Amino acid sequence: MKKAIERHRSSGFKMTPQRMAILEYLDGNKEHPSAEEIYRSVSSRFPTMSFATVYNTLDLLVSKGKVAELSIDVGKKRFDPDTAPHHHLICRSCRCIEDIFEDFSIEVSKGNKADFEVTGHHIEFYGICPSCRKKQELLNND
Repeated sequence: MKKAIERHRSSGFKMTPQRMAILEYLDGNKEHPSAEEIYRSVSSRFPTMSFATVYNTLDLLVSKGKVAELSIDVGKKRFDPDTAPHHHLICRSCRCIEDIFEDFSIEVSKGNKADFEVTGHHIEFYGICPSCRKKQELLNND
């Protein structure tokens, strides 16, 4: 964690105890949490912290390329501290998200890219996770 804090501090990121708690929560987090989930977790340690502090910190991290903002959940933005190129597998039932670190060769035909210069892509796969599938099987067997 200390390396992560130093990395953020060296990029001009002002460190406050609240921001350090947010960074600590995100460090190695694979859950793709929403701002609300981060706030709920961190505010237990900092009861006077506002939701705006969490949201502003996340906005700053996104603008510096330290966190990716995901718009794969219709009801809320989710955040991914792993900014390495990857894709996501999303459960249609519980909305859990898994990372996929496989490269897929996709080309957009010249006629479809409307003079865009394509600089990257992100693929979302949807399905039912093992936990939800097991719950469904239990319900179907009753």
